[in-house]
Amino acid sequence: MTRLLPVLTLAVAASLAHAQAPTPAGTWKTIDDASGEPKALVRIAADGGGVLSGTIEKLFRKPGEDPNPRCDKCEGARKGEPITGMQILWGLKPDGDEWTGGEILDPNNGRIYRARLRLADEGRKLEVRGFIGFSLLGRTQVWVRE
Repeated sequence: MTRLLPVLTLAVAASLAHAQAPTPAGTWKTIDDASGEPKALVRIAADGGGVLSGTIEKLFRKPGEDPNPRCDKCEGARKGEPITGMQILWGLKPDGDEWTGGEILDPNNGRIYRARLRLADEGRKLEVRGFIGFSLLGRTQVWVRE
């Protein structure tokens, strides 16, 4: 029994560490690639199976810009819908230290891309990669946890 106690203690500690591993769930500030200015707040949530989705909660608009823009370039049910409150990430599943298999919508052009997420900087930053086909054909944005 005395040999089993350290093994059990280690197993419990490992499972607790795994259960508390950081995830992308939470609120993230998106940053404009060109200006470096904040663009939006996106809330990422996980369903019961750990699949992630993300919704725009707030847009940072400059004076003179439409405070409530709509997704005029979107297709289907999203066409003409307000961007604030719109789901732009969906279907991302844990895959090692990444979340993959989902998609991301760019409301500026209405296009939907395959997506991959990876936490960085001890969970304070999120690398969001949108791509067509292979991950090499895309771009990465870094979002900052709120």
